[in-house]
Formats: sequence, C-alpha cells, structure tokens
Amino acid sequence: MPTACGQVAPGFEEVRDEFERNFAERGEIGAAVAVYWRGEKVVDLWGGRRSPDGVAPWNEDTLVCVMSSTKGLSALTLAVANARGWLDYEAPVARYWPEFAQNGKEAITVRQLLGHEAGLVLLDEPLTIARMRDLDDIARLLARQKPSWPPGTRHGYHTMSLGLYMQELIRHVDPAKRTLGRFFQEEIAAPLGLEFYIGLPRDIPDERLAKVKTLSIGRALLGLRKTPPAMILKALRPGSMIFRAFLLSDLDWNNPRLFDVELPAGNGVGTARAIARAYSAFAEGGAELGITPETMARITAPPDITHPWDEVLGVRTSFALGFLRPGPGYSFGSSPRVFGAPGAGGSFAFADPDARLGYAYVMNKLDFYLSDDPREKSLRDAVYRAMRAAAPAPARAA
Repeated sequence: MPTACGQVAPGFEEVRDEFERNFAERGEIGAAVAVYWRGEKVVDLWGGRRSPDGVAPWNEDTLVCVMSSTKGLSALTLAVANARGWLDYEAPVARYWPEFAQNGKEAITVRQLLGHEAGLVLLDEPLTIARMRDLDDIARLLARQKPSWPPGTRHGYHTMSLGLYMQELIRHVDPAKRTLGRFFQEEIAAPLGLEFYIGLPRDIPDERLAKVKTLSIGRALLGLRKTPPAMILKALRPGSMIFRAFLLSDLDWNNPRLFDVELPAGNGVGTARAIARAYSAFAEGGAELGITPETMARITAPPDITHPWDEVLGVRTSFALGFLRPGPGYSFGSSPRVFGAPGAGGSFAFADPDARLGYAYVMNKLDFYLSDDPREKSLRDAVYRAMRAAAPAPARAA
C-alpha cells in the first residue's frame, strides 16, 4: 500500500511529499490532512495504520478522536447560535442559565467563559463517563462551582470544563433544547455533508475508529525536550491544575464507549476532510450556514491579550470565543484574523478568512509538542508555500 492515499490539486504536490516524509522520517503511524482553498478541496490525503500495534490501513473513511481540536467545532456551533441572535457573547452567562449565578459567577460573561478567563478549570466532585450521561446532573455540578481566580483577571486553559459549559449554553439558548452534539449535527454537519461527531452514534462500526498511541509516562520522559520548561514545572508541582483539569477519572482514548457521550472539549470523532470543510465554510464568510457579517467580525476581531500568561499551561496563550488565536506565544495563518483549535498530541485545524483557507490535520500517534508539532507544521508550511506560488484569485463579486 502506498504511504499516502488520496489526491492533491496541481501546485500542492509538496504537501503530499511532506505527508509521506512524516511516515519516513518523523515517526507517523496513521494520519490524514485536508485543505479547502477558495471553497475548493485542494488536499485530501490519508495513510499509515489505524492502530499503533496493528496492520489495518488508515482508510478514506477512518475516524479518529481529535482531542481538544473538538473545541473549535464546538465554538463554531456557538457562533451559529450567536448569528441567530440566541447568544450574546457580551451577556452574562447567568442571563441564559440563572443557576450559574452562584459562588461569585454572577457577572461572568459568555466572552470571559469562552476565553478561558472564568477560573472554572476544576470541579469539586469526581466526574466519570457514566455520570456524563446525565446532563442535568452535570449542569447542577457546573452551576455551583467556585472560580479558582477572580473572573476576568487571569486566564488558564479550561482543558475539559470549557466543553461542559459550552454544552449548557447551547442547551439553554436553543429553542429546541438540543445538546451541543445534536445541534452541531443538524445545523453544521448535515448542511455541509460532514462526518464528524460530538457523541458518536452506536451504529458506527468500531473498525472504522483509529486507535491512538497515548501519552504514557515512559514516552513523557523521552518527550521532555519537546515540552516548554514552564509547562514541565507546572506538571511536576503537586496538585497542579494541568492534570487535574482533565477532570474525568476513567478516560480511555481507545475505548469506543468514551465517544458515546458528548465531551465538547475533547472527544469529537471524525475525518480531517470534515473538519477542514467546516472551517472552509467560515473562511468563506459563513453564509451557507447563516453566519452573519457581524458574527464573523466578532470571531475574527483581535483577542484581548491583557493577561497572556496561561495559569494552567504555564506558557503564553491567546484565546477568544472558544478559539485559539495568534498571540504573543504562538503565531499561525496569514493574518491575525485566523481562528482554530489544536488538540493534545498534535492535531490542529483552523480557518484563515484572509487566505480563504480551511485546514485540518489529524493523527493517531500523540506527541508532546504543545504547538508546531513538526508533522503538522511541515504540512501547514507546504500549504502556504503552494498558495503563495499560485496565481492570484479572481476578485470576488461585490
């Protein structure tokens, strides 16, 4: 079987070369990358093995958990609610969810929550996958949490909790009271023909799911050189939030039943093709999903970087409205207007409205780079080189 299956448009051949180099030189096991440019699919590649220990190939329809890259798809879902006038980013969360106004959370705005500024990283009770099936119980648990810092004064990555709060926002503002996963399926995935799930249907065969090579302690020691020193110090400190922020006590990324429940911050399952297509719809302005110019302006506006230091990760990060944005600690895309989400281990996806680009890379070998994993970065750089070398696009009609 060839290393890379799929196709690239003329001019994007270097992306295939780098994709194959990932397997030959960078330790890739199984992966996929997809790119939509100017509304057209120009890269759709997949290859390698579905399992670290098996020989079954990664196929065109192989699905993989993309970890925190799920946050980006969840944030797109909230953007649809904003465009419909159901959710105001500047409003207090308690306007939509009155029970949230406990323990100093009365004034927390939707913007602060989605920007990881609310201090709601941890929970005061254990969380299990079984418990996640009772969303009303989870809502009560979330509502009574006390912030770990005065909201709006700092920011720190809400690793898993952000998705739980996103879930409740959608459940409270949607007139049909749908879950976030169902809302995403009906309002984004179905119109665009995407195969991406937040809450995997039971009728999807397990054989279609890629298994991941997880971040074991032994691999962590070998990966120390890839991890920012400040993050290492955070992780070594007893009681550090960096691991407590994962919240669930029974996470097993290779148990298909993990994907039955909705964890909008981390257990989305799908293809690179689907994710890139979703971001492409937004990179083109979002009109096919009913996204208004006002909502796009909010998403692409420069983020507030008053507090760049991330209290959880121990590095500088920049987030706004649920998306990672270019900032003091990390730059990507062609302009400050880009927005997306990375996932633990190396996955990354984003929209670049100025370049009219939707991009996604997914894989099943988790590595330790917090950003710019060489496997992903080599592909992204090749994409941008190909775009720069191409003829200018014709002007859009006014």
